[in-house]
Amino acid sequence: MTRVRRAAHSRTARVAGLLALLVLLLLAVQLSLMVGAKPISPAVVFDALHHANSSTDHQIVRELRVPRTLLGLAAGAALGLAGTLMQALTRNPLADPGILGINAGAAAAVVAVISVFGVSAFSGYVWFAFAGAALAAVVVYALGSAGQGGVNPVRLALAGTAVAFACVAVTQAVITLDPEAFNEFRFWIVGSLAGRDAGTLVPLLPFLALGALLALGLARALNALALGEDTGRALGAHVIRTRAISAVAIVLLCGAATAAVGPIAFLGLAVPHAARRLVGADHRWILPYAMVLAPLLLLVSDIIGRVVVSPSEVQVGIVTAFVGGPVFIALVSRRRIAAL
Repeated sequence: MTRVRRAAHSRTARVAGLLALLVLLLLAVQLSLMVGAKPISPAVVFDALHHANSSTDHQIVRELRVPRTLLGLAAGAALGLAGTLMQALTRNPLADPGILGINAGAAAAVVAVISVFGVSAFSGYVWFAFAGAALAAVVVYALGSAGQGGVNPVRLALAGTAVAFACVAVTQAVITLDPEAFNEFRFWIVGSLAGRDAGTLVPLLPFLALGALLALGLARALNALALGEDTGRALGAHVIRTRAISAVAIVLLCGAATAAVGPIAFLGLAVPHAARRLVGADHRWILPYAMVLAPLLLLVSDIIGRVVVSPSEVQVGIVTAFVGGPVFIALVSRRRIAAL
């Protein structure tokens, strides 16, 4: 009876914690709509969302800040889920989108299409970024599963590193030989929510939604695999199927998010650790927590970037790198990292 009460208390605490994070996320959304080079009051924001007119404040809210905020919510949730899946799939607590070569694959595709086809509009190369990210992940998974014993975390990490270095070499060669490609490419590679409109997010929503559904549906299987492959099989988990579905979800989530906002450093690395510290090792809770924590941190970082050098901006990818650097060092230097 005591065990049942403890379980119920733990469940209640986790639900309460998730609701508290959702409230903080709503506050971050409100601040994201208010804060910028031109501060806008909550009343004007509310009016702009419900009764649009041609005033400058209404245009700023509806045409600039709403798409930016929605993109932050979608990309943040995707990166949080993808980082959690990566760390569970590779059993590597330092895994993030870079470990499977996804960021590097997207970057190589973007710089190639800019240089070869002269594409300069963001809407023109976003799909190439998605395709590059997906192709890199497929190659990494194929290399990691080749040979005897099939796929394993070490092979995936080594294959991801090799593919990432190859893509970086291609990227560096192109931008060195083509300065115009570098000028276009540098605006994407820094990672930013600015300069995107609703047309950027809408085509990617089906990929993000499908990836999120797959990720959330893997929670029980990931819990079983965390105990080891043999134990996981004994508990009814299908190892190969779980890995394959995880890889598909990672490609969909990371590919779409990276294509839309560029590489965002450390978000996929730090958020799963924060979620585990809050709720333990149960992926049924880690995944929802990561899905809320990541967009919260991304929006807060974007708000910081808007005000720290106002009226100019620091791109959100730079802010997350400043925040994530110390987190990464702390994770590496710890003698004992929380078990996956």
